[in-house]
Amino acid sequence: MFENLSERLERSFKILKGEGKITEINVAETLKDVRRALLDADVNYKVAKQFTDTVKQKALGQNVLTAVKPQQMMVKIVHDELALLMGGETSELNLSGHPAVILMAGLNGAGKTTFAGKLANLLKTKRQRRPLLAACDVYRPAAVEQLRVLAEQIGVPIYMEPDSQDPVQIALNAIHEAKAKSYDTVIVDTAGRLAIDEKLMQEIAAIKQAINPDETLFVVDAMTGQDAVNTAREFNERLDYTGVVLTKLDGDTRGGAALSIRTVVDKPIKFVGTGEKMEAIDPFHPARMADRILGMGDIVSLVERAQEQYDEEEARRLERKIRKNQFDFNDFYAQIQQIKKMGNIKDLASMIPGVGKALKDIDIDDNAFKSIEAIILSMTPKERSHPECLNTSRRQRIARGSGTDIAAVNRLIKQFDQTRKMMKMVTDPKMAAMLSKMPRK
Repeated sequence: MFENLSERLERSFKILKGEGKITEINVAETLKDVRRALLDADVNYKVAKQFTDTVKQKALGQNVLTAVKPQQMMVKIVHDELALLMGGETSELNLSGHPAVILMAGLNGAGKTTFAGKLANLLKTKRQRRPLLAACDVYRPAAVEQLRVLAEQIGVPIYMEPDSQDPVQIALNAIHEAKAKSYDTVIVDTAGRLAIDEKLMQEIAAIKQAINPDETLFVVDAMTGQDAVNTAREFNERLDYTGVVLTKLDGDTRGGAALSIRTVVDKPIKFVGTGEKMEAIDPFHPARMADRILGMGDIVSLVERAQEQYDEEEARRLERKIRKNQFDFNDFYAQIQQIKKMGNIKDLASMIPGVGKALKDIDIDDNAFKSIEAIILSMTPKERSHPECLNTSRRQRIARGSGTDIAAVNRLIKQFDQTRKMMKMVTDPKMAAMLSKMPRK
């Protein structure tokens, strides 16, 4: 997402390249291009105009320091305004109720049920809460079954009444169940509906009135562009929801909904969905998203994802093995699993400044590790623990077992040996002492 917008904005800033100072003429030319870029990204016209007017006002009132070029100053102003456009501050989830009740609303096909599962998983694994999923979609075939499967997958309980057609009563009963069994959060999944469907709109309003939720989250598909903004406005007039969830941000979308929705409905974007996996959910950080739009990466989010997978005791154990040159294919395989848990590979790479642009036209297969995993899993426990025993006949057997060829097996073993040598060198006390004595700039 945002790739086209990022490119267009970068081209817009080049207008100021070589200029000695910011003037009304060069700012007007730059912002005309910026506005066109925003409109092409499906940003609401009024939002785009208001945005460029504000940037122009701030740019012309700016005293540019001699050490800062006009182009750099414009990038900073646009960055700050983009962050404000998307809400400025990160909006936290309100979980003050006993139990906290979260009502999900949205259109058909927006990914509401999947997001309910993702949110339950996030609250369980990262907030140490005890969530209960409530299946209140009594219309869509297999909706209850879908939520049940997700609940089983993430190890979260579910409350359902398959024979009932009364979503209001099911929601109330779910809250009663949560109180009786000491669940501290209830996530109420409701039927998808169209804003023009008066009967269903009245029903979701009735559910909200009956359960008085701490949060009412409107789930919207980011790929629907400007339609998402219009629908969000209509739902807000009926529900007065507390926050927005953008799903499918990993899709081929122009991104206008994310930039417009906050201004149009004046409600914070609280979460974004970035993939199919249950872990593919992130709190929405406006400043970090502005970084990514302007090609600055998002190192903070990358580090946070790495820290979530970081096990201090495991790291110490691994360091001891590396020092003794005992790092083996079991450890190598474990490291691959940790990387995979961090999310989509291309998405992770795009968080590194400059890398996202370099990878724009490169297709990174999310199954890139599969052949490596197949090779490692085709080894015997002895071979994984003692890579030095991998002679030619063993390598041929592994190639047949993994569905690869001998060249692929040899290549992996060579890369593994190089990795092991490098890791041993980096952890060597003499090398560490030598590095510490090197002059620093």
